Amino acid sequence: MKLGYNEIMITSMYFNDIKDFINLEIGIKRFRGNIERFHFNPIPLNEHSREFFPNIETFHIYNRKDKIFDDGKIFKYVIWYPVSYSTYLFEKEQGNIYKNIKYTREDRNKYGNTIPLEVKSLGYGCFYECYSLTSINIPAPINEIGCVCFSGCSSLKSINIPASVSQIGIECFCECSSLTSVSVDNLQFVSKERIFMNEPVLVSIEIPYKLQIINGKNIEKKDINEFIIPTTISKLGDDCFSEYSSLKSINIPSSINEIGNYCFRYVIH
Repeated sequence: MKLGYNEIMITSMYFNDIKDFINLEIGIKRFRGNIERFHFNPIPLNEHSREFFPNIETFHIYNRKDKIFDDGKIFKYVIWYPVSYSTYLFEKEQGNIYKNIKYTREDRNKYGNTIPLEVKSLGYGCFYECYSLTSINIPAPINEIGCVCFSGCSSLKSINIPASVSQIGIECFCECSSLTSVSVDNLQFVSKERIFMNEPVLVSIEIPYKLQIINGKNIEKKDINEFIIPTTISKLGDDCFSEYSSLKSINIPSSINEIGNYCFRYVIH
């Protein structure tokens, strides 16, 4: 297969360094001018590498410390690092695009318990000790639930967790003494100690003490000594098997390419 201009441009969008772009144009004559075709910066730039992308109209900001250019040629900014919902509302009038909006505890206190559809993650302690919360539906765009997010929500009785969630922080449902029903999209497995969910990232949460129903059915908490991870899973999330005290044997398939932090913490036999 012969790569054309469109294919090589798509491929070069995943380069990590300006040297990769330069080497491509130096090494392959017919791809000279590839950098000039970009109307956005696929990598963070500094005052030197900025000169290689003369036709940028939309500037992508990947990290808070990225150098930002306002040289008269930029018409729009795309922000990839997390910003609070309040910040998003304040700045969106400028026409910028925000890819990672986080609903923080301050946001919740100001705007209420209904999670806005623009939000992609719930911050640390977002609903911490929200005693009035009885149920909550987490919208599908959410991919991360922060640590102690619902901790201390003593009136919370039911919650829906969509398949888009690929990370759940520690003690997320700690002291949720009324939580009896959980709805989990893409449920993988229920053990005596944990609920496992999601593809291609296997994530888990500790089973709340009074939980009785999952996905509308009464649950049977099984004490499983052996665990076989489905081959559809490519990553084990942070704390996935943490404190899984009944685990004695596990089969990790070759499909796994990443194991999260503290994945097997306190699994001791």
